[in-house]
Amino acid sequence: MSEAVDLDGRRVVLVTGASRGIGAETAQALATDGDHVIINYREKLKRAQAIADGIAQAGGTASVAGGDLSDEAAANRLIAKVAKEFGRLDVLVLSASGGLELSAGPDYPMRINRDAQLRLVQLALPLMPSGSRIVFVTSHQAHFHGRKPVPAEYEPIAESKRAGEDALRNLIPLLSDRGIELVVVSGDMIDGTIIVRLLERRNSDAVEARRDQGPLPTVEEFARAVADATRSNDATGHTIYVGGLDYLSMPTS
Repeated sequence: MSEAVDLDGRRVVLVTGASRGIGAETAQALATDGDHVIINYREKLKRAQAIADGIAQAGGTASVAGGDLSDEAAANRLIAKVAKEFGRLDVLVLSASGGLELSAGPDYPMRINRDAQLRLVQLALPLMPSGSRIVFVTSHQAHFHGRKPVPAEYEPIAESKRAGEDALRNLIPLLSDRGIELVVVSGDMIDGTIIVRLLERRNSDAVEARRDQGPLPTVEEFARAVADATRSNDATGHTIYVGGLDYLSMPTS
């Protein structure tokens, strides 16, 4: 275990994609709740370190761990770092996602939103004791994919994130055998996120159509729901919904 971190009964929580947006806000909420948070970032070390420093200044504890989750070697190094420094992982929050980036190739959404999520869980399992929890963060557009239309620009994200959720749900029997729970948190478009900003540039009408259904959840509101999901009494496989009442009028599963 790292000598620099005195856990003092704190849970060890890895939040992927935590250098900005929902991931960063979730990390801060978890640290406020008393967890030691590992802030995963892809390339923005300075930004991730600033979040960790802010947590420390507020009285919490956090560390940073880089790694592009779509890169198998990087994912292995990330989990090896967690194992070396802490010896265990109590909570894994799968917040990282992508696919709308201009530089993203056609296969990237599936690589990051399905393959990378599944691989990271499989790598992390040996570190997760009975009683641990995995929280998969998704969107209503993805969770309800196939049952409600999505903007064409978001289709690759919705399809791949739904595939990622399905792949993780298929692991529930294995997870249950180990005493590990999986909970999904699904949200409407979240105001202020990079995904919504990118979508607005490509199809502003799609974002406005969601606003017409009611106020969009804020990053802070959604992150609070994700943080709470790490401690909730929900049974494994449960989905927590945030915003989007028109979606919730549909049969949920």
